[in-house]
Amino acid sequence: MKLQMHSIHFEADRQLTDFIQQKVDKLETFYDRVVEGEVFLKHNNNDGTDNKTVEIKLYVPGSTLFSKEDAASFEAAADAAVEAMRRQLKKFKEKQMAHH
Repeated sequence: MKLQMHSIHFEADRQLTDFIQQKVDKLETFYDRVVEGEVFLKHNNNDGTDNKTVEIKLYVPGSTLFSKEDAASFEAAADAAVEAMRRQLKKFKEKQMAHH
């Protein structure tokens, strides 16, 4: 899947971007008509421990799906955001199947 990675106000290292790419690529096993995706990585300025945010936006025919999760690490936030996106893709696919 074509995936654009945006790290906001910092430079994400190759290991992190590869990790996220692999996680997001697996979403195609749930729905293979994803056109492209975007991932936004952000450091939050709050004092809490969950100060890393991962947002995933996937473009599918006729719709855009979005998930956002906060965690103590980008890896944990990515895992949670990918899982949330997996659930959305599953629902989206079920709706598509119901229309056909």
